[in-house]
Amino acid sequence: MSPLVRVEPAAHPPGITTLTLDSPANRNALSAGLVGELRAALAAAGADPGVRAVVLTHTGNTFCSGADLTSPCEPADFLALLREIAELPRPVVARVTGHVRAGGLGLLGACDIAAAGPRSSYAFTETHLGVVPAVISAPLLPRLDPRAAGRYLLTAEAFDAAEAARIGLLTLHGEDVDEVLTPVLAGLRKAGPQALAETKRLVTAPLRAALDRDGAALAELSARHFASDEAREGITARFERRDPSWAL
Repeated sequence: MSPLVRVEPAAHPPGITTLTLDSPANRNALSAGLVGELRAALAAAGADPGVRAVVLTHTGNTFCSGADLTSPCEPADFLALLREIAELPRPVVARVTGHVRAGGLGLLGACDIAAAGPRSSYAFTETHLGVVPAVISAPLLPRLDPRAAGRYLLTAEAFDAAEAARIGLLTLHGEDVDEVLTPVLAGLRKAGPQALAETKRLVTAPLRAALDRDGAALAELSARHFASDEAREGITARFERRDPSWAL
């Protein structure tokens, strides 16, 4: 079976390990398998003294579509993944050239830096499925403009890279994502490893505090709603390409 996460060692460029979500058949959805492989790859990168930073990117036109509705990971496992990104002693940089939906936005929120190209788009689609963006709220709410978070988490409207940057979801965006990331990665490669790790601890303190304080309750909330009749109808409607019964 082909890996769901491809690992390019810290050689090109030096010090940067690239992790590529490579499950295009389901739009890099958060299956149990993909989450497990990503957690293992992050742990290996964090333990490698030659790694200065990790780039998280994707194949296909979708960075991550959110939960795999046919083989979802456990909310507690996804919570653990977000915590491990935040606690990794290496900066994690998201490189996005496609669409990001639902739980995929949680990955962006957990990353230290997020950059995107012009064809990317974003939407918190959970409420249209009858579920709650619970676990991802922990890394995202400390970063997002509160009024924008209220709007987009409630309505599931799609928005573009410029709006994502304005509200705090993205760090930067441009016509060529690799061009805008070049000075970012160069800066990380010039930093002292221990200074980089301790500085990351400083800047991620609010995010880590939110995960520690609220994570277990949010995972329980997510699991409860995924098991509800409303979610069953919403997910069935998505597969049948129709509006759910509650839509007006």
